[in-house]
Amino acid sequence: MSRNAQRNVDLVLIFVGLLVLALVAYVGYRLHTSERRLIPISVLALIAGVIFESRRLSDKWAPVLLTALGAFVFSFLAFLPGKGELVYNFENHIETFPYWFIITFAFISVAFHGYKTIPKLTEGITLLQSLAIFYWVIDYGFIEINNLFLKSLMVIGLIFSLYSVFHAFTHANLSRTNRLVLSVWSSLIMMLFSIDNIYRVFQNEQIENSGNITNGFYTGLQFFLLGVSCIYIIQNLLMVAGFLPGKGTFFNTQYFRDLQNLKSDHIKRYSDRQVSILHSFFCVLFAGTIFGLNYHYQILPRHTTIWIAFVTFPIVLFFLNSITRRANY
Repeated sequence: MSRNAQRNVDLVLIFVGLLVLALVAYVGYRLHTSERRLIPISVLALIAGVIFESRRLSDKWAPVLLTALGAFVFSFLAFLPGKGELVYNFENHIETFPYWFIITFAFISVAFHGYKTIPKLTEGITLLQSLAIFYWVIDYGFIEINNLFLKSLMVIGLIFSLYSVFHAFTHANLSRTNRLVLSVWSSLIMMLFSIDNIYRVFQNEQIENSGNITNGFYTGLQFFLLGVSCIYIIQNLLMVAGFLPGKGTFFNTQYFRDLQNLKSDHIKRYSDRQVSILHSFFCVLFAGTIFGLNYHYQILPRHTTIWIAFVTFPIVLFFLNSITRRANY
């Protein structure tokens, strides 16, 4: 790059930086002077959740901070006038800005880090997800519903759940076909839980409107866990949506080429290493205890309990493996 070209690039970057700083200052001013609470605490809990999970999956803070910076800059697109917006309301755009940041942050994390950031799926993970499906169906009371369509879906789900249980408790070969099936099943489960989680979480009142500290903590925990799940929601959405033909690829040659690439992505993200049967028994004990206690005592909402199990099980398993390794030395 020539010296003049480099200088022009530097000037553009300086201009964009000053523009962003000016917009940030003005947003801060409007937040301070507005009669409405434009950014509730629950949104901050969402942001904290997505950043927490990104840091947990990354080795260093540097990629997390760079992703956050990129998402922050791109999120200013939220201030562009919407299509058909007759009267521009700046405060309404401030309210949508944090959600742009969260979604952009999750998309950038998946796009730039892919399988390096998100751990590979294992037989243990799909076992836990299948156990969560059992709990979800029972706690909702779907077993008692006499709807043929729902009954058919539950039978299909039961077959795939038993398929994942079989793999978790045997040394059956994890062939490419088996990994493809287990990966697709995992994506479908996560999309179902994601939709249910988003709907249930946003039925809550805002944290600042909670009647007491306990209710505020429970509400904040739900928003935080939703933030934690954002990266997985985006990844699984892309992994499932890829099976649908696009406007210009309606079951043509390009569609089937893309389908082969998608199948390869599903297979790549599923580990071909067998999970210890002892770990599978521990997973059943862990999930059975959490889901069973919550089903009996109704301590937390079901969607919160499920995501707590998803977040805490890898951590508990990590400490269990550490203790086991120390005991062997």
